[in-house]
Amino acid sequence: MINLNQKNTVARLAGFIYLLVVISGIFSLMYVPKKLIVWGDSQETTQKISSNLYLFKLGIVSEILMLFSFIFLLLALYKLLHKVNKYHAVSMVVIGLVSIALNFSNMVTKFSILTLVEGRNYLSQISATQIEAITMFHVDSYYHGINLSQVFWGLWLFPFGYLVFKSGFLPKFLGFFLMLGCFGYIIAFIGNLFIVDYNKTLFAEIVSIPDSIGELGICLWLLIMDTNQFKFSK
Repeated sequence: MINLNQKNTVARLAGFIYLLVVISGIFSLMYVPKKLIVWGDSQETTQKISSNLYLFKLGIVSEILMLFSFIFLLLALYKLLHKVNKYHAVSMVVIGLVSIALNFSNMVTKFSILTLVEGRNYLSQISATQIEAITMFHVDSYYHGINLSQVFWGLWLFPFGYLVFKSGFLPKFLGFFLMLGCFGYIIAFIGNLFIVDYNKTLFAEIVSIPDSIGELGICLWLLIMDTNQFKFSK
């Protein structure tokens, strides 16, 4: 059996790990690219990365931290929610692990970029212009991989949101926003695939709102609030 104090401990742990995922994700997927990537300009992008290798490497470390933290987050959430519905809890974990595997494989492109900008001896036979073009190719490839990952970032939220909605000890409205956030990610994937500069559109900002509310909301709720309506036992 799992008592109230144990459940609250698991919830606090999940909230803390979720916060770590959010912070490391914002740094690696938003802050670092904003500082280093100039879309459409391979020369300036290569120069920025080359001049800020420490920041670029910190972005790699931060993304690895995000992915490893996500593994432990899935385990903590499974511990907390599997009695609500085991099928959905397992689905949540499996989809989450698929997204992690996909992200890790996609990170190979970042190490390719690192090889190019650090200037290995065997690259001396390639012109600077070619290196800049290849670097930008890998940057584009990486973000195509991130776009594909968004499908799984969305899909795992649906069983997670359902479990939150049905739990009886977590706010139903957060479960609703998490499930709605699933579709926001999938729409973002389709939008980025077919529309140039989709992320700069007002529509992209609007469809991302439910996910922002759901994920940040559940993160803070788990971290701060008591789950004092617990109805299930291990």
